[in-house]
Amino acid sequence: MKNIQQDLSAYRTLVFDCDGVLLDSNKVKTQAFFQAALPYGETAAQLLADYHVANGGVSRYKKFAYFLEKIVNQNNDTDALDHLLRSYADHVKSGLLSCKICAGLEELRQQTKHARWLIISGGDQIELREVFEARNLASLFDGGIFGSPDTKEEILSREIGAERIQLPAIFFGDSKYDYKAATGENIDFLFLSDWTEVHDWQFWCRENHIYSQPNISSLLEIPVESPSNL
Repeated sequence: MKNIQQDLSAYRTLVFDCDGVLLDSNKVKTQAFFQAALPYGETAAQLLADYHVANGGVSRYKKFAYFLEKIVNQNNDTDALDHLLRSYADHVKSGLLSCKICAGLEELRQQTKHARWLIISGGDQIELREVFEARNLASLFDGGIFGSPDTKEEILSREIGAERIQLPAIFFGDSKYDYKAATGENIDFLFLSDWTEVHDWQFWCRENHIYSQPNISSLLEIPVESPSNL
């Protein structure tokens, strides 16, 4: 769906991506990918970081598998994969605990008391739950906090089937993958631009007739910006 309801009270479920939407953590994760891959050389590490940025929202498991198979030709090396995942987790955890939280989140929760809230992220599910609990945000998301190794498509399909996501629903994301996952399940989508790593987001939103807002705070001032005005 490319049109969205002009009033958030029309939605029974609000779904949020984490990185670049709730937390200013996109750069934290980009740097963590680079640092984890650095033992393979700066060129390989930069290629992985670039691949990560180009594939925002995809899980770390798939990105490191791609790195081993396509960039450093070590396909099926489970020891190397495990080491990369541990190194990445070590680098990223402290950043997630200290990075900026979006403004306006608790105010939006008050305005949408009728709706169920979920997080569906490409980040590791256990890590996400620990971070949001530590930052005293977990209680806002009464529908649950979900992440990898399951994909966003798998999570959305499962939660809709279990009726934990009730339609109409809207997904707030900052990546092309977020849009693909949401619209594939007939969930409305709103692009948040302030912290995105999609460099051509204005052109992309306009070409695909996607509505946008800068950040969570701006959702307090719906109606949203039309694609024709980007």
